[in-house]
This record gives sequence, C-alpha cells and structure tokens, in this order.
Amino acid sequence: MDRSFDDLIEEAGAVDVSGWDFSWLDGRATEERPPWGYQRLMGERIARATMSLDIQTGGGEVLAGVPQRAAGAMVATESWPPNIGRAQENLRSKGVVVVADDDRPPLPFADDTFDLVTSRHPVSTHWAEIARVLTPGGTYFSQQVGPDSGHEISDFFLGPQPWGETGRESESARAAAEAAGLVVTDLRSAELTMEFFDVGAMVYVLRKVVWFVPGFTVAGYRDRLQALHERIRAEGSFRARSRRFLIEARKPPLG
Repeated sequence: MDRSFDDLIEEAGAVDVSGWDFSWLDGRATEERPPWGYQRLMGERIARATMSLDIQTGGGEVLAGVPQRAAGAMVATESWPPNIGRAQENLRSKGVVVVADDDRPPLPFADDTFDLVTSRHPVSTHWAEIARVLTPGGTYFSQQVGPDSGHEISDFFLGPQPWGETGRESESARAAAEAAGLVVTDLRSAELTMEFFDVGAMVYVLRKVVWFVPGFTVAGYRDRLQALHERIRAEGSFRARSRRFLIEARKPPLG
C-alpha cells in the first residue's frame, strides 16, 4: 500500500536514532559498500594487536561485529551520551572498555599505549594525538567520509552549496598523517551510490547523520520533504553519491 506523506514522516520522526545501526532502513534505502571490506580488515588487524583503541566508536556496532579480539586490552571512545550507553551494551560481552571522551585533544591515554588505533567515519581526526598514543611500530587504520559525500542531499534541502575543498580529501589526510610523523602505507578511495525509496528513510538519515543538513527538523523542512515525497513517488527513488577512503598509517619503530 502506498503510505501517506504524513504517516511516513511521523514514523521516521519518532524512531530512536541513537547508535550507528542503520538496520531500520532495510528495504527503504540502500548504500553501496566500499570494495575493501573495512570491518573484515579491521578484524584481521585486531587479531594481531596487543592493545587496541577504537576512536569515535558510535554505538560500538562495527567493533562488536568483529569476531577477533586483541591479545591484551581493548578500549573504545565515544562522546555522545546516548551512544556511550549503546556502546557499553554492545561491547560488554567482547570485554571492551568504553571511555567517555569529548573527541577533542588530548586523548585520555598515556603516550605509546596502543599498537592499533582504529576509527570508522570519524567526525575529525586528531593526527598528533593518534601518533602520540600509538606505540612505535603501531598502526592507525580508518575508513573515512570523503569530500562532498552526499552533496545531492544537502543541495536538495539547502539549495546549491559551494563544493570543492572540504578538508576531507584523501590526500589531505595523507599530508596530515605525515605531518604528525606517521608513514602512510595504504590509501584507497571509492565513489558509491546511495538510494532512498521513501521520504521516511530520508528523515531517519537526516536525524542521524546531522552534517548533511545542520539543524534539520521535520517541521522546519516540511515543504522540502513534501517535494521529496512527490519526487520519489514520480521517479521511484532519490539518488545521491557517497565518497569514502581507507587510510592506514604506521608510527615508525624506534631506532
């Protein structure tokens, strides 16, 4: 049955958006995954680690889905209170210690503590702090959101935006890592398709991924949501492009 606009936005405006689990979108939206398989590669590195740290873990969903364990302690940080509680629930059985951190330097750890630091889609990457807490020879491994990712969404709701230099370019990450004294050993990029099949799916994403339309509320953007609803009904979906890059960097060993 073709659900009404009001029904769709009311449902999506009320659903819980804490954590970083997007299963609510099953059958309502899709996003291509990068070809490298971040979670699998992350698990391979955790299996070889002694002390691991996952920065900005969200609700811990990605780390919880990794079957491997580090030989020693595993730690994760998160700043948003609803996510902290979710991460503690998701990671308790894995023995991961979740530390509340405001995502600003300094990290609450001593120098040379972790031989592996990971992060999936960090809001920001504080390279000097990562280099500080890594042991000599340790590795930083991260999948990050690339430049102008999903700009079609922002353009639709906010009007044409200036695109170009965003600070999220993969080469900018390389330069920042090297400036912090790390050696980049892998850097890959991918451009992927996002597709939304109803307006409720878009409401859910905009409530959860807040940087697409800063300050988004259903009431504040009701007219644009109505226009999106009509567009999806006419065309079958709304498409956008997402960009991701994978970066791995190593702290040089002593000597």
